[in-house]
Amino acid sequence: MTMADDTNFRNHYEQGKSKFQAIQTKVFWQEVLNHLTGRHSELLNFDEIRSRLHLHEELYRGVEDVPLDHIVGSVGRYKDFTATFLPKKANMRERWSRVYALANSMEGPPAIELYKVGDAYFVRDGNHRVSVARELGAKTILAHVVELPTTVPLRPKMSEQEMESAEAYANFLDETGLSRAVPDHESIELTVPTRYHELMGHIFLHQRVMEKLEDHALTTEEATADWYHTIYKPAIELIRKYKVLELAKGRKTPRTEGDLFLWLMLNLLDLRHQYGDEAPVKSFSGAIKSYLEDEHVHVPEALEEESDQSVMLTRTQAMKVVRKQREQLLKDEDTSETDALIG
Repeated sequence: MTMADDTNFRNHYEQGKSKFQAIQTKVFWQEVLNHLTGRHSELLNFDEIRSRLHLHEELYRGVEDVPLDHIVGSVGRYKDFTATFLPKKANMRERWSRVYALANSMEGPPAIELYKVGDAYFVRDGNHRVSVARELGAKTILAHVVELPTTVPLRPKMSEQEMESAEAYANFLDETGLSRAVPDHESIELTVPTRYHELMGHIFLHQRVMEKLEDHALTTEEATADWYHTIYKPAIELIRKYKVLELAKGRKTPRTEGDLFLWLMLNLLDLRHQYGDEAPVKSFSGAIKSYLEDEHVHVPEALEEESDQSVMLTRTQAMKVVRKQREQLLKDEDTSETDALIG
């Protein structure tokens, strides 16, 4: 380093110390305000997120320019910075000021290291560099990125309820084995965390029905794959085909496709329970039509003529098939042992 470079570094180092002091004052008043309003201004704990979302696999993605506002947490120093990476502790001044001076030098700081989960990033190494970059008004930062693949939606600035929904979805994926059964499946996003239990209920019912129809046990993953391909995916394709969420925009409509799927399925099941085979609506397209009518939205002409096969397979329908199988067996074999087919 030349004398000029050394002088330049020292000047920026002193400037960094002054800025750090001003930041400490800002952090103090932010924390006072947060205490009075009950708000939290903290970084996310990567280890906690990793555990809650059941993340295991790691893939190195190389060096990338990462948006600074997508960096939302840290591996080990999430308590040392605010949610906007302002340093909280006075004893961080020396290091922060040196990083500030280095960032203003010709050399510049080295690339940081990040974990990527969904659209969010967590600092593995380089918290001070992120803090300084934000203070200098940078929009991006150079980083070595290691991705932890997941279909669980994770975005910057998610609310606690959204985080709880993400965790509930991770539990859903773990219990149903959807990621293993259908590796290329689309993310199923629900706004209310507890509704993932309802979704699991549909899959487990589907498993029992399929076992009755096929007369042999199925693994949960086999049933999940069949449910996804024969019920969920066709239903979502119809929702998209007729732009149902857009047609009912501004009305009391669920926020996601997954929410709408569950709402429509619940209504189909209720009708089936009340009317049996005489239910006025039996297909998913019919349920969509009824939904739009209830919302006083014009029903597309093509939807009126949609002839989709029912995407429902309920216990009532399955038992009807099984009873016919039983009757045929009784005729052929004349034995009461066939009662075991329907339990």
